[in-house]
Amino acid sequence: MFKRTLVFGLLCIFSVLILVPPGEGADRILSGAGATFPYPLYEKWIDMYRKKTGVRVSYQAVGSGAGIRQLLERKVDFGGTDAFMSRDELERAKGDILHIPTCVGAVSIIYHLPENPVLNFTPKLIADIFMGKVSNWSDEEISAVNPGIRLPDLGISVVHRSDGSGTSFIFTDYLSKVDPEWRDKVGRGKKVRWLTGMGVEGNPNMAGFVKKISGSIGYVELAYAKRHHLPIALIKNRFGRFVAPTLKSVSSAAEVAIPSDTRILITDTKAPDGYPISAFTWLIFYKEQSYNQRPYDKACQIARFLRWAIHEGQQYTNHELLYARLPRSAVRKAEAIIRSMRFGGGAHC
Repeated sequence: MFKRTLVFGLLCIFSVLILVPPGEGADRILSGAGATFPYPLYEKWIDMYRKKTGVRVSYQAVGSGAGIRQLLERKVDFGGTDAFMSRDELERAKGDILHIPTCVGAVSIIYHLPENPVLNFTPKLIADIFMGKVSNWSDEEISAVNPGIRLPDLGISVVHRSDGSGTSFIFTDYLSKVDPEWRDKVGRGKKVRWLTGMGVEGNPNMAGFVKKISGSIGYVELAYAKRHHLPIALIKNRFGRFVAPTLKSVSSAAEVAIPSDTRILITDTKAPDGYPISAFTWLIFYKEQSYNQRPYDKACQIARFLRWAIHEGQQYTNHELLYARLPRSAVRKAEAIIRSMRFGGGAHC
């Protein structure tokens, strides 16, 4: 019996040595979860950061709501969210939670029509479609802003997010600003009471569903629209210009005064050439890192990864991934926030 127990123990130790190579132990692994909106960028960061440092970072793209919940439950080292945490959420946390912006992205309106023409949309038209008031592609409200484009007599199938979604928060925040009826009947939030349509989880599923269903319309982060080769609408901004989501128009939307905690919405931008459904996305983490018997080394690894993200990591926000770099003012604010992290009450890394 003793021999069998000894052999089993040695096999377990040997298995651990195989599964966890030297220098890649638990203190070399960072875990995160949250927004699908920035996932294509984070996926690139994770790959490049491991090649550079040997540190493994895992990130589950489960939606902003789930990311916030997992951080509050202290199941992950950091969360990802496109909707900064509310005062109620921050007050429920077991410690102070900090936000740093990581990039600027765009929520794009996507659709599936014969020949997929590039269409113009006004704020009212978007609200009317997603409230079910405009239900056919041949409706005069659509034709009026798309002269010369022949639109089919085809029912509109609205697709929206069913999960707690930062992308939905950005989209509904925009519509709440530009359409009083939407504000009163639907409002803004990671989850809202939709008046029409079918719900799906995650940006990838939204893009995939719209690509399959003729007559459908939805909203996704720009990178997902491009990956699925879907048409992207031009949206009329507050200056009367129909603007496409591009790196230039999204960057322009982010040139605003940023508060010290970086919690700001930039939808319906005041920039004349800005794309109106642009937004920052954030990584969130605890200010005091000495919880749950965490080692000091892990806390330092988180701080180093965050610094890398707002500096070297910004080079990957490019035409391939379609995210805009952080403005310098946002980088300065993020640096100060990372410096404010603590371990055991003392200065951190």
